[in-house]
Amino acid sequence: MKIAVLGAGAWGTAISISLAPRHAVTLWARDPLQALAIAATRVNEGYLPSIKIPVNVTITADLPSALNQAELLLIATPTAGLRAVLKQLAAAGNVPPLIWLCKGFEAATARLPHQIAAEELTSCLEQGVLSGPSFALEVARGLPTALTLASADTRFAQSIARELHHDCFRIYSSDDVAGVEVAGAVKNVMAIAAGISDGLKLGHNARAALITRGLAEITRMGLQLGGRMETFMGLAGIGDLVLTCTGDLSRNRRVGIELARGAPLEQILLNLGHVAEGVYTARAVSILARDRSVDMPITRAVCRVMDERIPAMDAVQELLRRDPKSER
Repeated sequence: MKIAVLGAGAWGTAISISLAPRHAVTLWARDPLQALAIAATRVNEGYLPSIKIPVNVTITADLPSALNQAELLLIATPTAGLRAVLKQLAAAGNVPPLIWLCKGFEAATARLPHQIAAEELTSCLEQGVLSGPSFALEVARGLPTALTLASADTRFAQSIARELHHDCFRIYSSDDVAGVEVAGAVKNVMAIAAGISDGLKLGHNARAALITRGLAEITRMGLQLGGRMETFMGLAGIGDLVLTCTGDLSRNRRVGIELARGAPLEQILLNLGHVAEGVYTARAVSILARDRSVDMPITRAVCRVMDERIPAMDAVQELLRRDPKSER
């Protein structure tokens, strides 16, 4: 299959490397200088500096060239860049089936990716989301990874899952697009909370409690937005949540660790050098939770630390002082 991967960050580069042995892959970079550098060295120094990109992965900054004869598009931009790419695709016409890989809510609109796609790309009916526990570096190294591919079109989800599946890259299909997207987005907020807990050295008990109660928040919001319970118990839900809350490669967890140390958010993001989706998702989810009367105290606490700059320990104490209640 001829696959165009749109977005040459860590995840776009990693999935290009992973799929190259079985497919003809073109990796599109928005920045022409980045594309030239990657093509010359076969290494994406800005995102995966230790990993060689196979010579059969074509690198380009020319979108029409990337789209030429592509049978499948994988959009690997951050959520903030999804709408712009979809607009470009709509203008190009004759859009092939596509899958987006981003995990987040659009900051300005609180839209999920499938809602953005519905607004910008009405001509493409075969589309879906690929999500689950997946650090880009491990995928690029060929380490075992299992993900969920969700589409409203069950046959499309099953077909593309079979195409992308290989020995180290196991893909399960689903038709719960909203559930998979909410799980992938909100777990990043919980990873910031887990990072705050770890940065304050509150211990493993506290981290386990945050993960568990974080899953409750994800599930409450996910059900409200049309997701199904079993999705939150699967790879896209608890699987991705555990990985992002405990793994040292998690950018969102690193944000939380630095917030616990008292660093300003702006400086943390500048030093990080990569997108931490949880920062923008926390704000969008907090608004949605208020508007839909969904109880999300951990999300509120993360927003207070980030935006109101209250000390991290004060936010923890506020969570601990909440009245006892039934577990649900």
